[in-house]
Amino acid sequence: MGKAEELINILIDKGWYVATAESLTGGMLASELVSVPGASNTFVEGFVAYSIRAKEDTLGVEYDTIEQFGSVSAETASEMACGALRAAGAHVTMATTGNAGPEPSEDKPVGLVYTAVDVLGEVTVTEHHFSGDRTAIREQTVKAVLEECLWALEQRQAKQGG
Repeated sequence: MGKAEELINILIDKGWYVATAESLTGGMLASELVSVPGASNTFVEGFVAYSIRAKEDTLGVEYDTIEQFGSVSAETASEMACGALRAAGAHVTMATTGNAGPEPSEDKPVGLVYTAVDVLGEVTVTEHHFSGDRTAIREQTVKAVLEECLWALEQRQAKQGG
C-alpha cells in the first residue's frame, strides 16, 4: 500500500478531512491523494498558491512573513498549512513550498524545500535539501510530506494513549 492510500484510509477511519496547500508541487500532492479510491470521503480541497499574492490572499500568509523570511521558508510553509486548515474546514493539511529550480530564487538554493503538516492546529515543519531536476524535487517533496503527515498522525495517537 502506498503512503497516499495509507493516509486516506486512516483519515476515513477517523472521519477526518484533509486539504493541501501547494506551491512548488503545483497540485501533485492533491493529485496523489485523489488517485486513491475513496479519497472523496476525506479530501475536501487543494489550494495551489504558486504566487506570493495567492499565498497571502487565499491562504492568509502574512505579508510580513514573506517580506522577512521569503516565500521559501519554514514560516511561510507553516502559515500555508494553517491557512488551508481554516479555509477548507479540514482536520489535517499538508503544505509545500520550495525552489525546484533550475536557478536559485530569493537567494534560496535549488532543492531547498519546506513542508508543513497541520493536525488540528498542531503544526510541524520540515526543511529538506533535495537534488535532481524539477520533476525529481517535486516528486521527492510529495513523498516526504505524505510520510510526515503519517508520522504526525502516529505521534498524535501515541500522545493520546492509543
